[in-house]
Amino acid sequence: MKNSIDELSINTIRFLAVDAVEKAKSGHPGTPMGDAAMAYVVWTRFLRHNPTNPHWHGRDRFVLSAGHASMLLYSLLHLTGYDLPLDQIKNFRQWGSHTPGHPEYDPDRGVETTTGPLGQGFATGVGMAIAERYLADRYNRPGFPVFDYNIYSITSDGDIMEGVSNEAASLAGHLGLGKLVYLYSDNSITIEGSTDLAFSEDVAKRFEALKWHVQKVQGNDLEAMGKALEAARAETERPSLIIARTFIGFGSPTKESTAEAHGAPLGPEEVKGAKEKLGWPTTPEFYIPEEALTNFRKAVKKGEGLERQWNGVVERWAKQHPELAKEWKGLAESAKSGEWAKELPAFEPGDGPMATRSASGKCLNAMAPRAPFLIGGSADLAPSNNTYLKGMGDFLPASVGRNLHFGVREHAMGAILNGLALSRVIVPYGGTFLIFSDYMRPAIRLASLMKLHVIYVFTHDSIGLGEDGPTHQPIEQLASLRAIPNLTVMRPSDATETVEAWKWAVTRGKGPVAIVLMRQKVPVIDRKKYPGAENLSRGAYVLADPPEGEPEFILIATGSEVEIAMGAYEELQARGVKARVVSMPSREIFEEQPEEYRTKVLPPQVKLRIAIEAASTLGWHKYVGDEGTVIGITGFGASAPYKVIFEKYGFTVKNVVSRAMELINVKKGRFLDGI
Repeated sequence: MKNSIDELSINTIRFLAVDAVEKAKSGHPGTPMGDAAMAYVVWTRFLRHNPTNPHWHGRDRFVLSAGHASMLLYSLLHLTGYDLPLDQIKNFRQWGSHTPGHPEYDPDRGVETTTGPLGQGFATGVGMAIAERYLADRYNRPGFPVFDYNIYSITSDGDIMEGVSNEAASLAGHLGLGKLVYLYSDNSITIEGSTDLAFSEDVAKRFEALKWHVQKVQGNDLEAMGKALEAARAETERPSLIIARTFIGFGSPTKESTAEAHGAPLGPEEVKGAKEKLGWPTTPEFYIPEEALTNFRKAVKKGEGLERQWNGVVERWAKQHPELAKEWKGLAESAKSGEWAKELPAFEPGDGPMATRSASGKCLNAMAPRAPFLIGGSADLAPSNNTYLKGMGDFLPASVGRNLHFGVREHAMGAILNGLALSRVIVPYGGTFLIFSDYMRPAIRLASLMKLHVIYVFTHDSIGLGEDGPTHQPIEQLASLRAIPNLTVMRPSDATETVEAWKWAVTRGKGPVAIVLMRQKVPVIDRKKYPGAENLSRGAYVLADPPEGEPEFILIATGSEVEIAMGAYEELQARGVKARVVSMPSREIFEEQPEEYRTKVLPPQVKLRIAIEAASTLGWHKYVGDEGTVIGITGFGASAPYKVIFEKYGFTVKNVVSRAMELINVKKGRFLDGI
């Protein structure tokens, strides 16, 4: 062929993508065709990676924020020697393949994070850069750059438009995250047509205002792209954005620079025309020239050499700084070890009523000195969320502490937490009011999809927050979060259950955890009189039973409503009703328990049940059955002191007892009718 080795290699990327999309009869060929040249420069000249060891801690990270261009990433992974055989490329978007329609976190094959929802990859990369800075500050010493990696990303017009990327870019610029090198594929096309339809701002000026280092280049100019990347890598005080003018569907005879090249196969004739235009054989499909493959596979030897050099640095560092090395090598496992839990507080009834958000803050500050893996913060609500780690410093432009200040940026906070967790040695947490979890939902969903170890601290969990009113009072949020697969939602009833919630959340490590906490104060349950809070690890447990005999009525509650259930239990006992109280802090954990345990807690023969939760009733009917009822909320809240709101909405001992007696009387009536 007449093409240079660079052109040959770039076209190999393009047409692997085109052929895969064509074979799958679905996908996005245009962006891989347009972005292949700049991606080639990044992957062959700048990206520090080892295809034979995708888990190498010293590697650079690559995030394809424009996740619809997944075949661009898969082509690069296959060609450079990762464990992604050509058969997987041919099986693009098919059942059971490792090449899904959008990249899904697959660390064994070099996919650093799940992307697709635009803007999420952009913001996740910011979290990766924060992780790098934290680890570098904690462990690097003069002459030993143990952590010194860049985060490269290809982003699209859609990524730049999304609000989450602007939030993240704002924080990254403020913090001066110089390890970020983002390539913006400015092809001026979205699904609906030209970006002029809805997007006309000066992106360069916007990012300059956000304190980014901004350059402009032609996306197909390899020399210019190389120089821009060199300059970006040399800029250590600011994150870098390289605005690359690209052409979606590059080489396509009639679809280049049109929306038609975005989200559908080109079609056989257009594929043939593109291959002929770029001097590519029209047959066979999935053609990979030997010269191109040899060029790409240089990454293997180069990567192994880079890792050997890094290992040498680590070895010398460990000899001179053995305590640091010991801490770092055990960082990933220290969360599961539970050593940090020895310092957690023990609460007693004599401590007086306490809001679980306050108990949570005490837990965080008790464990932090022994838990260097734990860093986090709040979306400008730390004094309310009680998420601040005292004495642990602030993460600021000129300092690296363990308290992150996300600002009023819940969208970005969620995605940044994902980037931190993807370090696989940091367990991040982020706090906000439960109502604002809605702003974080896309990132929570991705954390759940990736099973990342992220902890959410959601406070002000119900109408119990009081006077702020219905705009701030969560109703549907608990049900909404419980609907997300792999997310564990925990709503502890008192300070002691809150301790156990933190123990479980930190040691679990099999997916994200939402600890949902109240603003109002509740008594600390007397665990000398009632079962221990360690039963939280079963998701639900019997908190109180009749003094004699089997229960004939079950009260199920979570959070602050457990106190109400306990009051009703006492009243029902006085009326001769044999009641049981079940604290159910986590449905998800309870559903993981053996059936024998679940039926022991909720005996099927006990049909009379009431579930009590100051939130949506959705999902509770599973636990109360046809003969039970739910005391919950089917509308919105109101603005008033919380005790008034609870009374008006029926969250009182009096109302629970009244509803219980109604159920009992109805059942008695049915029994008499039967006689």
